[in-house]
Amino acid sequence: MAQPTVPPTLDVIAIGNAIIDVIANCPDSLIEELGLSRGGMMLIDADQAKSLYEAMGPAREISGGSAANTLAGLAALGAKCAFIGQVAEDQLGEVFTHDIRAGGIEFDVPARAGTPTARCLIFVTPDGQRTMNTFLGASQHLPAEALDESAIASAAVLYLEGYLWDPEEPRAAMRKAIDAARAAGRKIAFTPSECFVIDRHGADFRDLIDTGKIDVLFCNEHEMAALLGHDDFEKGIAELAPKIPVLVVTRGAEGAVAVSQGQRVEIGAEPIERVVDTTGAGDLFAAGFLYGHVRGKTLEQCLKLGAICACEVISHYGARPEADLKVLAATVLG
Repeated sequence: MAQPTVPPTLDVIAIGNAIIDVIANCPDSLIEELGLSRGGMMLIDADQAKSLYEAMGPAREISGGSAANTLAGLAALGAKCAFIGQVAEDQLGEVFTHDIRAGGIEFDVPARAGTPTARCLIFVTPDGQRTMNTFLGASQHLPAEALDESAIASAAVLYLEGYLWDPEEPRAAMRKAIDAARAAGRKIAFTPSECFVIDRHGADFRDLIDTGKIDVLFCNEHEMAALLGHDDFEKGIAELAPKIPVLVVTRGAEGAVAVSQGQRVEIGAEPIERVVDTTGAGDLFAAGFLYGHVRGKTLEQCLKLGAICACEVISHYGARPEADLKVLAATVLG
């Protein structure tokens, strides 16, 4: 990796799906009736999106997308961020564009005609668990030429979401972005996003890890197991940690572990009175951690910031923060 020649002007630039989340409460019985994988994420086509939407109860429409959610958390904490993703020339595309810019995040990729803006239909059961059904729509048509390589080179961290690795066109764009970040001496953070993505592209992800192209890896314990082919947690940490400068593994209610340069830190989850909706928990954990990381905070502080942000987002519906994250972060940063 080249050494950076100029200080970054952005903290984090991210590439990800530009999605509108459509969120509705439902009984457990509806999940079974619709044949959905409870608590999981499934890719669907336009016809499935239509039929599932018709089966939903009253819903809320909120801008989402994994990497975009992470940027929303980072911006709320005070970071300077930019997003690269594709929307369509339609109403949901206008909603997404408005929301991300209103959050203080730079977003300049032109909307395109044709395939509609992506949406994720989220069924929330009484225990707060979310079952996600995603129509990728226009987001899977992000072309490599949409990248602003000068913007990528200006960011301290390039953050990539695994969900967008699935379609061929944005996968090529992400590879190009990795090369641009590496040439500028910037760090690359990556999340594989979901086990089904690893099932399809695990060889690519393991190659990125083995060739030293990832500086910060975010995954949960199930994704780590899918990457490595076994579910021995301690063995998995021992295998991955030497290959990645910063490894972060979340464990839900059991907290999270981070390992960097031989140092290992573990924290518990933040206490919460009631889990309302787990949508975006991992995204906001990454936001808190990255905020601390780009500011040179300790592993423990980074983990604590991640846990605080994740706790905030699961206390309400939607994957974007509602409380003042700067106030919450002050308990860690002083």
